[in-house]
Amino acid sequence: MAAVGRRHRAFIGSFTAAGGPGLVTAEVRPGSGALTVTGRLGTLPDPAYLALSPDGDMLYAVSETAEGAVAAYRVAGDKPETAGPPVPVGGGPTHLALHAGHVLTADYGSGGVTAVPVRPDGTLAAVPSGLLRHTGCGPHDRRQRGPHPHQVQPDPSGRWFVSVDLGTDSVRVCTLDGGVPVLHREFALRPGSGPRHLAFHPDGEHAYVVNELTPTVTVCRWDAAGGALRPLAEVPVLPGAPAGDAYPSGVVVAPDGRFVWTATRGEDVLSVFAVQGDGLRLTGTVPCGGHWPRALAEHDGFLYCANERSGDVTWFDVREGAGLPRYDGSVEVAAAACAVFG
Repeated sequence: MAAVGRRHRAFIGSFTAAGGPGLVTAEVRPGSGALTVTGRLGTLPDPAYLALSPDGDMLYAVSETAEGAVAAYRVAGDKPETAGPPVPVGGGPTHLALHAGHVLTADYGSGGVTAVPVRPDGTLAAVPSGLLRHTGCGPHDRRQRGPHPHQVQPDPSGRWFVSVDLGTDSVRVCTLDGGVPVLHREFALRPGSGPRHLAFHPDGEHAYVVNELTPTVTVCRWDAAGGALRPLAEVPVLPGAPAGDAYPSGVVVAPDGRFVWTATRGEDVLSVFAVQGDGLRLTGTVPCGGHWPRALAEHDGFLYCANERSGDVTWFDVREGAGLPRYDGSVEVAAAACAVFG
């Protein structure tokens, strides 16, 4: 639980091309998880994903446009303040993460990972220091004609980062060498699964990959010493076959490691899994409270869902022992894309 008197905030990204306000700041009410919007900043086109610095003083955002960029903001006040011009990266970046003094971006459109150095004051260097191009394709005629990295994520040890590629049905384990992303090993998932996002278990030995082209989660063993990912099982995110394309999106692991939650856009549901050793057991689904749940985040016992097409962020109490999300409220944010907390 949050300490009494301690300030917690949420930062919400939205698609300006679809009428979203850009970057949104919200206050988080202690104990209830409720969000109250306190500020907006619409200068960056389509800030589709956000990341906070470890000290919470800086916010970074990707601009998910054809040109692609990453931008830095100071967030000491209620409204983010621009900290230098956006830095161009590969086309169509969908995700970013902080790792080893750099902001990494997953460039879905151009098929690579870009590393942008972070200066000591938190601002970004004007020119990226390195780029790793992915290669390959998958069996899906329309979605897998080439590589499409959808997420970059540091591993719990801090030694590696992974790049989850929807287009090649694989997860690449990488390092930074002099600021340049370098491939360590590539690990194949089932052809046609379309991996989208990965979340590590707190034990540092398991990872869960949500697949977009098939409504499943792939359970993996993670070996931080060797930088190795080993798929173990693939578990459906829905209790029955969907009527059409389901489009799973986000995946979150509970801080205590007992549960895994996923979102599925085509069905507008959240799924809850019980963690059982090297496996997962689907225990239930609940409505997401909106339409087209694009991203999930957990904070202080509450699960937050950014619903892109209904234009809101909903929150659910997940403090009960079974981990089943209980709807508690929502706040309006047009074309909501993601939420991060600090």
